[in-house]
Amino acid sequence: MKFRVNYRLVILLILLVGLAAREVALELRPSFLRPGLHLFAYVGNTGDGTVTAVDLVKLSPAATIAVGVGPTGIRAHPTRKEIWGLSSAGGYAWVLDAATNRIAARIPVGAAPYALDFSPDGSRAYVAASGSNTIVAIDCATRAVVARARAGRRPWIARVSPDDKLVVVTNRDDSTVSVLDAASLAPLATIPVVPAPEQIVILPDSSKAFVTSGSQNQISVVDLKKNVLVANLALDGTPDALILKPDGGELYIPSSNAHGLLIVNTQTNEVGDFLLLGMSPAAAAITADASTLYVSDSAAGHVVPVSINIRQVARPISVGQAPRNCQLTPGDDILVVVDTSSDELAIVRAKTSGLITLIPTGPQPRDLAIKVF
Repeated sequence: MKFRVNYRLVILLILLVGLAAREVALELRPSFLRPGLHLFAYVGNTGDGTVTAVDLVKLSPAATIAVGVGPTGIRAHPTRKEIWGLSSAGGYAWVLDAATNRIAARIPVGAAPYALDFSPDGSRAYVAASGSNTIVAIDCATRAVVARARAGRRPWIARVSPDDKLVVVTNRDDSTVSVLDAASLAPLATIPVVPAPEQIVILPDSSKAFVTSGSQNQISVVDLKKNVLVANLALDGTPDALILKPDGGELYIPSSNAHGLLIVNTQTNEVGDFLLLGMSPAAAAITADASTLYVSDSAAGHVVPVSINIRQVARPISVGQAPRNCQLTPGDDILVVVDTSSDELAIVRAKTSGLITLIPTGPQPRDLAIKVF
């Protein structure tokens, strides 16, 4: 007996399989990417002084670049195809060309730098050198240091205000904040704050700065219009990170020893809600629409999604052994999480809260930057 082949059915099945394969490919590819665009994560490895460049479309390591001992402060340049970072032991800023994965420049900045920040237009980079008590401003196009100033003892972080008028610096050994003119780095004010100040966030309207203590369960609120301390707010735990809501209305503070998330109303300067999250929440990333905050728990090995508007905690996402720093890709398609224990990068599909894969990095990964070019 001969069987007749139903060619229409065969063609239909082939089309369905092709469409299904296309949908799977699109699901694994960030929705905002167009042909010719690249999406990479850059991970600083403190164990060997390298940066691992990870292709987030192909989901594989693309290159390992030697940048110097103690890589820290890794940031994606806002307008140039570059990744900037610091060698804390070498005392210089380095510039990585994202297109070639090669070091384009090394710029001396002073002893023991730990963090850098860019001006809103990306024309300048600012670095605090804690070992030499100085702040430097770098022209990003020429790589030249164009301004230099003294700060207090052991300046920790320099942050630029969103209006590009001020540079705010935490002086850890003085328990003060220095306010400098962004153009000239001329000193404008020195303000007493919490003991051992470290991290800084500045509201979008540049009116206030919030500063964490490295030794106390406190944060300071600083009025940048009047250059005065407004309040020192007592917290129920260590302020491990500061994540500002995009509109500036709330400040989210993961606290490892409080085992949860502290929420500060930035208008009233009051600690409001607290959400219990897990064992040791210490870092977080927020979506552009401020609907979801992803908090990494370094002791529990997972990331906890939090629905901000309704204050609801969702089911944790297992991502590795000791997840720490995390970031969302543009469009909030993918959550990238550094695992400091297993030396891996966890890639999570944000919409489904599903782990896609784990990608190996170098030893002791810490800082993370994401770049589209």
